[in-house]
Amino acid sequence: MAKIIYTHTDEAPMLATHSFLPIVEAFASTAGVELETRDISLAGRIIATFPDYVTEEQRIGDALAELGDLAKTPDANIIKLPNISASIPQLKAAIAELQAAGYALPDYPDNPTSDEETDVRARYDKIKGSAVNPVLREGNSDRRAPLSVKNYARKYPHSMGEWAADSKTNVATMGVDDFAANEKSVVIDADKKISIRFVGEDGEVKVLKKPFDVLAGEVIDGTVMHAAALSEFLKNSVARAKEEGVLFSAHLKATMMKVSDPIIFGHVVRAFFPAVFEQYGADLAAAGLSPNNGLGGILDGLDALANGAEIRAAFEQGIKNGPRLAMVNSDKGITNLHVPSDV
Repeated sequence: MAKIIYTHTDEAPMLATHSFLPIVEAFASTAGVELETRDISLAGRIIATFPDYVTEEQRIGDALAELGDLAKTPDANIIKLPNISASIPQLKAAIAELQAAGYALPDYPDNPTSDEETDVRARYDKIKGSAVNPVLREGNSDRRAPLSVKNYARKYPHSMGEWAADSKTNVATMGVDDFAANEKSVVIDADKKISIRFVGEDGEVKVLKKPFDVLAGEVIDGTVMHAAALSEFLKNSVARAKEEGVLFSAHLKATMMKVSDPIIFGHVVRAFFPAVFEQYGADLAAAGLSPNNGLGGILDGLDALANGAEIRAAFEQGIKNGPRLAMVNSDKGITNLHVPSDV
């Protein structure tokens, strides 16, 4: 019997599922098509990743891995609804909610100090970011345009419309000392094992990835961004946006939000509020409030600080003093700098 699998995710409202799913089931049943559901929500993926921490009754299968295998088969039919690309704040919030519901899950270790914490961090890191799309797009859900569509577009190019010469809109990029400028690649000459290590200026070596197998002909690509140059670039960009009277908006998409995005995002938040971090940076760090988690994460934690109201007022003043800031939700005062995954 033919089968359709309908996924439960985070962003698709349950109202839509409850209203649309019965319609799909009704049509499918008349055609002799079986319909099943799978939970690939963030919470579902967390529970499936830690079967050794939860009770036997709480355990669920790894639906994403199952669908990933199905996606590679020619007869797979998967209806994947929109899912979140989980940032660290979203991941931590989901963990806390599950823990409150009775799941004995480990906390997300920001700085692992033991083998167990390193293992926990590695497992959680496979869940955060855009973990779903790369798996389900690996097979017959490939979104690349077919050749006929590409040829049509070449023959009948679409005009983007008139662009005013006096438009102030522009995209600012570093050009030097960034990932693009520093990128280096090497073609592996033979089957071997390699590791990834960071060598500090003092000669200290830190293993970032333990030895793993590579094949002859594989390409290993690496790059680095200099934080000092990034900070200077961001400071100048904020100042220029203020001077030219344009909206300031940060758009980051590096390594699917697993490593670089939150870190770079933190530099953006610092650059927009230099006076706040100069005066209250130590207080925020002591309270575990990091700009890497966005302005929203900091503001949510200020109530627990004795001088929280004072710091909140400083951030509000920073928004007033800076260039106009792109808003994600103007009614709720949520700016482009509130959450890493909102950029």
